[in-house]
Amino acid sequence: MNKVRRAESRDAERILELLVQVNMVHHTGRPDIFKGSATKYTGEQLLGIFGNDDTPVFVCVDEEDKVQGYAFCVFKRHLNDNILTDIKTLYIDDLCVEENVRGKHIGKTLYEYVIEFAKNEGCYNVTLNVWSCNRSALRFYEKCGLVPQKIGLEKIL
Repeated sequence: MNKVRRAESRDAERILELLVQVNMVHHTGRPDIFKGSATKYTGEQLLGIFGNDDTPVFVCVDEEDKVQGYAFCVFKRHLNDNILTDIKTLYIDDLCVEENVRGKHIGKTLYEYVIEFAKNEGCYNVTLNVWSCNRSALRFYEKCGLVPQKIGLEKIL
């Protein structure tokens, strides 16, 4: 039985491994943008993120407390903005499931936990970005009921 909890310092090494996996998905889809076998954060940066209540990180662990997936989140607000309303948003910056256990509802478990967390924190919405080359992630989020909020476009020169 999987359970979700806040990430702790003892999870850093495993999360670094998963960060490489998710980066490789992006590298495979967009090698012009993403470096190969790399991580978004260092171990030291992870510890700072874990200790910050504005950037909660959740992990889904198995019966032996081994991290099977994670969700990096960030609270966002636009206080006193000229055009945007003052809503509290929880942005999912990164969600990853260990490639060997995908399809076992770990991603859904993490996502549903994040939704409940956001509701309990008084958030108006939960947002995230998906790279268009990551079709499986896009399908996953569509199954979860997410709909496009905005679309980023590019022209490579």
